[in-house]
Amino acid sequence: MARGRAAGYDEQRETILAQAGLLFARRGYPATSMNQVAEACGLSKPTLYHYYKDKYTLLVSIAEAHVSRLDAIVSEVWAGEMPAEARMRELILRLVREYATAQSAHRVLTEDVRFLEPEDRQRVLDKERAVVRGFARAVAALRPDLQDTLMGMPLTMLLFGMINWMFTWMKPDGPLDYEDMAPVVADLFLGGLSAVRLPDAARRPVDVPIADSDSDTDPAPTG
Repeated sequence: MARGRAAGYDEQRETILAQAGLLFARRGYPATSMNQVAEACGLSKPTLYHYYKDKYTLLVSIAEAHVSRLDAIVSEVWAGEMPAEARMRELILRLVREYATAQSAHRVLTEDVRFLEPEDRQRVLDKERAVVRGFARAVAALRPDLQDTLMGMPLTMLLFGMINWMFTWMKPDGPLDYEDMAPVVADLFLGGLSAVRLPDAARRPVDVPIADSDSDTDPAPTG
């Protein structure tokens, strides 16, 4: 008869992922050892291996869990019926909330995904592209005239840039928190979106609408 999992097994796995994410974000994946992860978790190394077989498995789990949450957020928002502007505001708010509680995982996703094996990296990138498409669809709903032009994806990535860079300068203990700033991001983007004029180079029609594009663009650029 197979031995069942001990009570708290899943909680311990989540704790290990959180600590590993912090170490990977601070030190980088290559410079972090399983010994350091075990020490940060207050576990012996053999006990750590009971939960995760190696450092690579930790990396895959952190990246895939984070991008899966982002993908789920976009799917949940699109599943609801709401006006185009309200949908965009909800997408921005939900993404900012997720980033605020998962900054280490997000840094791992943006900086350490290159260490994934091709099959694992492709799986993570496919989910990232789904997140981008969800936001691009929201942009197209607000500016239908951009649907068949080259501007939809650049505007989407400018929005991601605004969200992502906020976490490089905003102090967690500052007078404004992420709940305060999410509507500001939405106001800036939505207020400026209506004023965007198409550059001549962007007037060329695209073969695939922006909402369906299988772009290689990463929704979380680092610079």
